Amino acid sequence: MKLVSYLKDEQDQLAALVNGKLYDMELLHPDLPGTMSMFLQYWDDVLPVAQAGVKLVEEGRIAANKGVAIDGVQLLAPVPHPTSCRDGYAFRQHVAAARRNRKVDMIAEFDQYPIFYMTNHHAVYGPGPVRCMPDHFERLDFELEAAIVICKHGRNIPAEHADEYIGGLMIMNDLSARRLQMEEMLLNLGPAKGKDFATTIGPWLVTLDELEQYEVPPKQGHVGKSWNLKMTCTVNGVPVSEGNLGDMDWTFAEIIERASYGVDLYPGDVIGSGTVGTGCFLELNGTGKLNDPNYKEQWLQPNDEVVMKIDALGSLENQMVPEETEWSILKLKKNV
Repeated sequence: MKLVSYLKDEQDQLAALVNGKLYDMELLHPDLPGTMSMFLQYWDDVLPVAQAGVKLVEEGRIAANKGVAIDGVQLLAPVPHPTSCRDGYAFRQHVAAARRNRKVDMIAEFDQYPIFYMTNHHAVYGPGPVRCMPDHFERLDFELEAAIVICKHGRNIPAEHADEYIGGLMIMNDLSARRLQMEEMLLNLGPAKGKDFATTIGPWLVTLDELEQYEVPPKQGHVGKSWNLKMTCTVNGVPVSEGNLGDMDWTFAEIIERASYGVDLYPGDVIGSGTVGTGCFLELNGTGKLNDPNYKEQWLQPNDEVVMKIDALGSLENQMVPEETEWSILKLKKNV
């Protein structure tokens, strides 16, 4: 099932996407909650009811004219108000390439345990415009990823059981202001302002039952579900990145295991995969310069259109919109 959050009467409304139309939860069953946050709170009880409602739509027992065309509404993030947002570092190819490009050895700890960072869950957006400050356009970067949402409370969750806590998958763009990020991390803390302005997810949440046909074994020595899903990104229609979700080394189950160690995870917590290999300009620029010293760097520019696609998960489209201001925190640095 594809779960969509959209703007209705100035509030977020949860619907199921069936044949290009959105069917609000109450159309599927009068007792279903109308927002994603409430749906996640009662996931195990309401998911089968919603799935039964979708079947009624597919059978024509709920009239098609009760649905709303998806291209006629404003889509929100599938999880409009995440309770938290973590981002992993699960693709060895990306990590190895980034380190090679900096002329440092691959770090052995990558293969010992999965890591993640906490980002700003109040700056998670869906398809559409992303407002950026002048300093963000100092090496503004996309990051091609997938994400999950936690669908039930848990603590100290072993990887062998962690897939039970995944509500579904969606596309994620972990936007990065690289100049801010790199300057901050010279102090061995962060990322902070280089990351906290925007993360986009969408266009909808796809439940795991719909992805069973794409399941593949995890990498050797790893535990949890993995999916053979092609990932691509274009900027202004030009292809810039291609990868596969099945190339994740650390699984979402293993990231959940580490994230939940001594910590409560809650319905609505979003967790990203980390960047797929070739999935950002930082890596692509580094590889390009390594092969050709005259390689011209690429970064996102004002009003660029970024389109990310993942098989079975849809297409996430965002435009980088400059805010009308000249305010700069880079200019506030002391003693320079």
